[in-house]
Amino acid sequence: MPRTNDEVAALLHELATLTEIDEGSPQAFRARAYQNGVRAVKGITRDVREMSEQELLAVKGIGRAIAAKVREYVETGSIRKLDELRARYPKGQLELMRVPGLGPKGISLLREVLGVTDLASLQDAIASGRLAELPGMGEKTAANLARAIERLALADRERRVPIVKAMPLAERLVARLEEVPEAGRVRYAGSLRRFRDTIGDIDILVESDTPGPIVAALVAHPEVSEVLASGDTKTSVVTFDGMQVDLRVVPTAAYGAALVYFTGSKEHNIRLRERALKRGLTLNEYGLAPLPPDAEEGEEAAVRPDQAAHLRGETEEDVYAALELAWITPEMREDDGEIEQAADGSLPDLPTVADLRGDLHDHTTWSGDGRDTMEAMVAAAAERGLVYLAITDHAENLTINGIDRAGMLAQRRELRELNERYPGMALLHGAELNIGIDGSLDYDREFLLGYDWGVASVHSHFRRPVEEQTARIITAMRHPAVNVIGHLQGRRVGKREGIELDLDAVLDAAVETGTALEINCNLDRLDA
Repeated sequence: MPRTNDEVAALLHELATLTEIDEGSPQAFRARAYQNGVRAVKGITRDVREMSEQELLAVKGIGRAIAAKVREYVETGSIRKLDELRARYPKGQLELMRVPGLGPKGISLLREVLGVTDLASLQDAIASGRLAELPGMGEKTAANLARAIERLALADRERRVPIVKAMPLAERLVARLEEVPEAGRVRYAGSLRRFRDTIGDIDILVESDTPGPIVAALVAHPEVSEVLASGDTKTSVVTFDGMQVDLRVVPTAAYGAALVYFTGSKEHNIRLRERALKRGLTLNEYGLAPLPPDAEEGEEAAVRPDQAAHLRGETEEDVYAALELAWITPEMREDDGEIEQAADGSLPDLPTVADLRGDLHDHTTWSGDGRDTMEAMVAAAAERGLVYLAITDHAENLTINGIDRAGMLAQRRELRELNERYPGMALLHGAELNIGIDGSLDYDREFLLGYDWGVASVHSHFRRPVEEQTARIITAMRHPAVNVIGHLQGRRVGKREGIELDLDAVLDAAVETGTALEINCNLDRLDA
């Protein structure tokens, strides 16, 4: 997606969330219009900077108000309505929207009656018993909110943010900084680059000897609300939704060493420094250099940023090679045996997108939560070179967007016609079935056996005992129409806990029945 489109989509999403708070309902007309605008902008392949208001109006999902706001951002760098809502509702209000079970109406009630404006004041209201005394709340609601805050670590001192929120923001910031003429390589680092499911702060490293324009570009970004500190080597800012971003501007000679240092876990970096010392070297974020002749055994000397005698440091590959290691992919830098594997040449050959031959869990506009038509999905799969594709829209028991039997049969006919146009690809008609509390599925047995492929997933009753949840999954596995269990735990990172299962029993049943377990890589889930 073009960088401007990505920024506009993010701002419209924030505008929708603040409108929900302002109007006290997620179903408010304006809030839903903004969310439709988010989906529409994400689907535009052209850069919205190049599109007139009339061209924007021709896009499905964009009305006159949204088109005007897009053009306002392109021309001025801001959206006045969003600025007004930001001033009215500080970022603490957005944090409250992350608490499961606390919607816009509840947030409005707490603000007006109890003066709750952020997570800290919410916790205080729960602890003091004031929240439980409110009409419509009660002790059970207060206990559920307290449990959600604790289990999802929403208010920890080391507050973590779901990767689904941090990754798009980091990509938008990197794209903006890459446009600065003085910038060389630009990468995000830290736990985000290691692909952890939750993130503390976003670390961004920029290669440059001229930090001023780079710092200015970050500070001027439309999502930045506050500058915590600013300097030539490090600048820290906070976004309107409370995410801290640390920018480091690094010279070319040290860029690789800095990327190694700010990417690896603490334990991984300690092991690298120990390995360097054994080879008479010292390693930190400024580079890898020989130990001074007078250094005592085991002593680690600092490499200064102005030190000329760098041995390695311009690229990560240089640093690892100097330590007699193969380059280690960022996701593995956790001190979980990867250093030993890099030393003896046994690092795994990790799969990439290029290795994927097909996709077996795909939603279309038939069931409402897909953004593209089935024809567009099939065409995109063919363009990527996939040799099989399963269409698995939601089944009828998911009342918000499931498809009834007549609809499924009509979709199947349409898919068979598409298969004639794409004879080189196996097109499978499937469904994402709902696993009931007793392990039951949508439709009857005969209808289910008419599908080519069946995904079965949990979409409700997340708090049942572990024995019930385990029996529920295993019962679904034993149905002959079920080929795979989708998003096994049903979790949403930072939003909803997954169901509790006896995993040994589930894995035994998977082997017994020949049922696959999906690896769901959607950033919202990362399950399993």
